[in-house]
Order: sequence, then structure tokens, then C-alpha cells
Amino acid sequence: MPLERFHITATGHSLNYLPEYIARRHGFFAAQGLAVSVSVPSPWDLVLSDLAGGTADAALGGVWVPSMYHARVRKYTAFAQVANRAPLALVGRSGALEKENWRVRDVAGRTVLMKGSNGASVGLFFKMLLRENGIDPKAVNYVQDLDGVMLGELFVGGLGDYLLVDNLSARALVERNPGLVVVFETAVHGGDVPWSVYYRETLTITPEVLDAHERFCVALGQGMDWVLQHDAEAFRDELAEIFPKVPVQVAVDLTNVFRNNNMWTSPTVDRKGYGRWQKGIADGHLVKEPLTYEDIVDNRPATAAQERQVSPCLAGAKTP
Repeated sequence: MPLERFHITATGHSLNYLPEYIARRHGFFAAQGLAVSVSVPSPWDLVLSDLAGGTADAALGGVWVPSMYHARVRKYTAFAQVANRAPLALVGRSGALEKENWRVRDVAGRTVLMKGSNGASVGLFFKMLLRENGIDPKAVNYVQDLDGVMLGELFVGGLGDYLLVDNLSARALVERNPGLVVVFETAVHGGDVPWSVYYRETLTITPEVLDAHERFCVALGQGMDWVLQHDAEAFRDELAEIFPKVPVQVAVDLTNVFRNNNMWTSPTVDRKGYGRWQKGIADGHLVKEPLTYEDIVDNRPATAAQERQVSPCLAGAKTP
């Protein structure tokens, strides 16, 4: 029987999406009858056009997008999550601080460069973190709304006190520049939020689509289990293929950090993390007040998938 097409339009190519990449490479989706493919449009918000035009079966990105659109433009439903923590890191200058003594409050009165060209999530999360640590976000100076590569070059050149970027880029930047140091990693210290979710326009969800979502969640859960069961050193060659522009040891080390710090849990959108993130989204003025879990999330496919999930080893899926 031919595989059913399932195309994902994603807002990026990221290490926190690793279980999806593993599920595709190791045949877990195919075992569920799905031919999963992925595209990363530029600019990123074309993911919504892909959904509207029917060229994609799901979008992968921040839950803040369905939240912001809810009751305003159109309704989207999130049916799974892949990343349970924000994959960000704050880079400082090693000559001006001691990493061991660094605290979040140290950013007060400083200038932070943070990527804003790929959506609102980085700024939303960082300012939420500041508020949770008793810091008024207005006490910090920001350089935002620019591309991460540009900000990285400017930071190396001397602009600002801190740089907030994705964790993989941060570690690679520090690897190339001995005068810099990672002072804070949100995967370790930032707490749980449904950072990356799969969603679709609600009106297009039929019983057949729900069935595909359930099978997708089964395979995604197997991808998570596989990653969690294997030290990243054991599949460093795969990481090198998936992220060819990053030093492989950086990818290996960070994958193990993610494995050990709750980045990947299950395809079910976590309720507690969702509530926390909704407060951050509301405080960032994207919604008037936090939306309920049921406003945005349908956890039936992920819940059903957990009940029928089979271990990749028992299913006979290939290993590297």
C-alpha cells in the first residue's frame, strides 16, 4: 500500500526538532503509513500560506502563532509538541564576567542583542524569564528585529553586553571565539514550555486527518524514545549529516544536554508548561488574556498514540 503524504512546513531547521528528523530517517513514520516531508519557507510566516493553500498538512513552530490568531483571523489547533523547552542560550564576554557567579538579574542595565527576524518567541520568552526573576523587562536595553547571523557578527565585533540566540548557534559561536562564554542555557535553567508544536487550521480537521495525526504522534514518540535511549556520541555521524554547518562535537554535546534536561518528553502538549507560556504570551500583549488549553490544543491524537505506541526496537526499525 502506498504511503500517505504528510508534508510539514516548518519555521526552521533546529536541533530541538531532532526526534522528528530521527523518526523520518529511521523509518518510524513510514511504519505508520506516512510519507513525511519537510520544507522551510522564507520568510518563515509563509507556513501559514502553505496551510491555507493546502500544500502542507501541518505547520511546525511556536504556539504563540495559533494563540495570536485565535478569535481574530482564523483558528488553528495544535495536536502535538516536539520541544518541551526553549532551545536558547545567552552569550556574554568572558573578560567581563564569571560564568559560575552569573545570575539572570545581571542583565539589568545591560544591552542584550536578540534575534527577532524569525518571530516573536525569543523576545517573549526572555522577557517572561526576566519577570519571573523579579526584573522589569524595561530595565534592560534591547537590540532586536534583526537576523541572528548579523547580530552574532555585531556582538563579536563589540556591540552589546549579551547575545541571545538559539543554543546550537551560541555554542558554535563560543567555539570559534574564545573571548565569549555561554552564561545561561534555557534548556537547563529556563523551565518547561511547549516551545515547538505542530498545528493545522481547525476547520480542515476531519476524522481522516485525526487518524493521520495519531499515527504521526506514534512515530514522533518513537523518535523521542530513540533519542533518549541513545547517547549522542553513538549517532554523531547522523548529527553531522543533519547539521553539517555546525562542529559535530558541539552538536553531540548539546544533544546530550537536551536529552538530560527535559527537552523531549512526549508528543502531548504539557498542560502546566502551556499555562506558563500563555501567561508569557499575554504579558507580551499578543493575547488579551491567557487562552485555555482547549482553546488551542487537541490532545486526543497524542493521547491515543501513547496508548498504542510500540518501541522502535520491538518494531524492527533500523538503527544507525
